[in-house]
Formats: sequence, C-alpha cells, structure tokens
Amino acid sequence: MIDESNNTLFIGKVSFHLSSIDSTNKFAHNLISKTNPIEGTAIRADEQTEGRGQFGSKWQANPRENITISIILCPKFLLVKQQFLLNAAMALGVYDFINEIIGYSSELTIKWPNDIYIAEKKVSGMLIENILKGSYLDKTIVGLGININQELFDPVLPNPTSLYLHCEEKFEIDKILFQLYACLERQYLRLQSGRFEEILLDYKNRLFRINTKSKYKLNENSEIIDGIIEGVDETGRLLVRINDSLKSFDLKQISPVF
Repeated sequence: MIDESNNTLFIGKVSFHLSSIDSTNKFAHNLISKTNPIEGTAIRADEQTEGRGQFGSKWQANPRENITISIILCPKFLLVKQQFLLNAAMALGVYDFINEIIGYSSELTIKWPNDIYIAEKKVSGMLIENILKGSYLDKTIVGLGININQELFDPVLPNPTSLYLHCEEKFEIDKILFQLYACLERQYLRLQSGRFEEILLDYKNRLFRINTKSKYKLNENSEIIDGIIEGVDETGRLLVRINDSLKSFDLKQISPVF
C-alpha cells in the first residue's frame, strides 16, 4: 500500500503491514526475487515467528508490542568495501529515533556494530543483508527489531530492555513509526551525499564504552582482557587499545563483558 501520511521522500512510502510472518527479511528477499520493489519499501509485521539477529541468533519480541520491520534500499553508489558505512548510517538512524522518543539521553549508545543500548541494556538490534552486483552494492535489506512496549522478556536473554521500561510510558507504534522512517532517511541521504567521514565520526562518538577502560572477552580463547575502545576503521573493524597497543577486531572476535 502507498502511505500518503508519511512525510518522507521514499522510506516507508510503500509498505506492507502483516499480522504474522516468519521473517520480514525473508519476505523482503522474496519480494526482490519476484518483483522490482521501489527503494524504501518497508515490510512490517505485528509478529515474527522466525525473526533473526546477528550471527544466526533469534530475535524474540512479543506480538504487537514492538517494531519488527525490514526496509529495502538500493545503495548502488557504495562499493562492497564501503558497506560498513551503510551499517553506520542505519545505526545512527535508529539511535536518532530512540533519542527523540526518550528525550535525548546520555545513556543511549551504539554497541558495535549496530545494536542500540540504553545504559547496559539492549533496546534494538539490526540485521543487514546486502545483495551485490560486481564490486558495488545493489540492494540492501535492513532488518530492525526495536523493543517498544514490552514489559517482560524471556529470562534466557542476557540484557534486554524496552522504551516502556526506560520511560514508563506506552507508545503508539503506528504514530512513532513515521519518526523512524524520517530518521533513517535523513542518515541515508547523508550517506548518499558522500559525507562518509562525518558519518564515521558521529558513529564513533556514540559507541558503547568509547574511551572507557572495560573488560572484554577474546572469543578465540575466552581470555578476559582490559581494553579501551577508540573507534572503528573504514572497514568497520573495532579498534581497541590493549596494553598501549591498538588492535583491530572483526565481528565475533571480541565481546564486552557485562
């Protein structure tokens, strides 16, 4: 359906609102394989039965209490080696959205690579899947899970929270969804205009535990070390200072200790 009430240029202008689906990212993949969806097409579900997070993890969310959505983008202007810039821009978009909702909190951070945290608790996760064409990105599916009104979480989840638990206020998802579209589009347009260094700097300044000595686990051998996150490089590798030496880490190589 075309949503004329949305004041963005393209994100969310065409949207699918499903009561229940296995995965909005899967739906988006099928849509791309069978049609040619316009950029900004959004697939939103009240319930996901097989929602996915990073590294094959399952995204758990109570039906009709949260935002579970996938957005199709066409970042054909980005080289494959620049794909982390898209990750940074989308993380900043979700960060901006949550900051607007909760009233600009100093506790809000981006946990590398793209989770959003309030203090030491996770309020949002993201799964980005890229479709390549030669040395460039062709299409991207940005899958988002944002905990909005959920009060109780599965005890197996390590550190979840929601906007309700932080603000003690319930939100109308249909209304705030337009704010999400606007925040994502603003950051995407900034990326499209080539403001790469600015995006990376903003991303760095909002990183979880940035410039703070903390405990980390090296996943290869489970060693616990003290380290200080100093930022990311252009490919998205995490830069951590350990014993006066700056080390870089790929995904799965290092994890914060809570």
